[in-house]
Amino acid sequence: MEDEKETVRVLSRFKSETGEEMSSVLDLPLDVTVDKLQLICNALLKQEENLPYIFFVNEKEIKGTLEAALDKDKINTEHVVDIVYQQQAVFRVRAVTRCTSSLPGHAEAVISASFSPDGRHLASGSGDTTVRFWDIFTQTPVYTCHGHKHWVLCLAWSPDSRHVASGCKSGHIILWDPDSGQQVGRTMSGHKKWITALSWEPYHNNPECRRMASGSKDGDIRIWDVVLGQTVLTLTGHSTTVTCVKWGGAGLLYTGSQDCTVKVWRAEDGVLCRSLEGHGHWVNTLALSTDYVLRTGPSDPVAGLHVDHSKKKELQLQALKRYDMVCARGEERLVSGSDDFTLFLWQPEKDRKPVARMTGHQQLVNDVKFSVDTRLVASASFDKSIKLWDGRTGKFITSLRGHVQAVYQIAWSPDSRLLVSGSADSTVKVWNVKTCKLEVDLPGHADEVFAVDWSPDGLRVVSAGKDKLLKLWQH
Repeated sequence: MEDEKETVRVLSRFKSETGEEMSSVLDLPLDVTVDKLQLICNALLKQEENLPYIFFVNEKEIKGTLEAALDKDKINTEHVVDIVYQQQAVFRVRAVTRCTSSLPGHAEAVISASFSPDGRHLASGSGDTTVRFWDIFTQTPVYTCHGHKHWVLCLAWSPDSRHVASGCKSGHIILWDPDSGQQVGRTMSGHKKWITALSWEPYHNNPECRRMASGSKDGDIRIWDVVLGQTVLTLTGHSTTVTCVKWGGAGLLYTGSQDCTVKVWRAEDGVLCRSLEGHGHWVNTLALSTDYVLRTGPSDPVAGLHVDHSKKKELQLQALKRYDMVCARGEERLVSGSDDFTLFLWQPEKDRKPVARMTGHQQLVNDVKFSVDTRLVASASFDKSIKLWDGRTGKFITSLRGHVQAVYQIAWSPDSRLLVSGSADSTVKVWNVKTCKLEVDLPGHADEVFAVDWSPDGLRVVSAGKDKLLKLWQH
């Protein structure tokens, strides 16, 4: 009788993605499967319910068995193999596959479109000088807001979903109430040229949602008290157009400019902490690893986004807890994208030197976004491609190709498994990040698609552009 083949075993140890080791070293068979690793990992972490994990050895994902992921020449039964585990989102977002409605109403190109943090409202800004609110359930227009005299260039929802701020080409900022369509307070003026970016103070720092930062072509950044409608601080230091503003969770403001620098300011008193230099041309776009959690504040898509805003103290603690969980993997990271075809990854709270310079795009980088779980960075370029990078190291992963003209904007699904892109080629595309392939091609727009957004609850995508239409997409 033939001897049964003896199973080869290796000493293994589970490690978190931040490098924390589990105390026990395990003697595992080489043919252990991903499903078994899930069970072992959940047991060691003493999870009450089985959470989904993915596993890596030597930066290679284990997709079948441990043996298949190991380099056969380097298997050493005496050495300990480190298996890195990463938790995945508990809920799954399904790819949007069809247009459920085309929403006409704007008389000029739609430049921006954005869902509220609680996922219940949708706002758009257009070259026709109006802001419009849409009912996402009946998929009909609700309010048309008149007040601007020039193109509405940018929109920003307050983290409590109660207000939208809009900035226009005349340099004015107006606050709107999505429940009534009425202007709130007075028009905020002070910038000498058009508004390029708006960013609210994070909810966990101030649940009153009273302060907001704006950037302008005049080179200044202003911090506003939106209740008084007045400038609290003016930050001067950029020598030309400010292109983007991000209000970080640790009380810092990050601003990118056509002067090729990214500047880090203390939001409390406007002191310039450091200038991040390295780009050889305009900085077009910034992304924070905490963007999603700052956007949604106390609203958790897993538990349901709708919250009772009368309980501000509780909600502030909830928002802080969500922020701290994202930052438990290290402090906020920042990525900048530029006209010089490159991106830089920074740890801006503590260092003026970049973590990585990310090269490969053949034309200017127009948009950059961290995945919700902060593990990946996606960049969109005029070279028609989207590139994926490691969110910690800046290491290049792959290119997503399929668009035949410039890619303008991208947005992640809340479970970090899918990515949507809008392009000058008039299409919207949904990409599967795990397979790095096109999941769904969504034609339908008659012209360039300027804006895309994925609702924070993952249920729908909006796209908008030069054809003056908004389109809502669902599964």
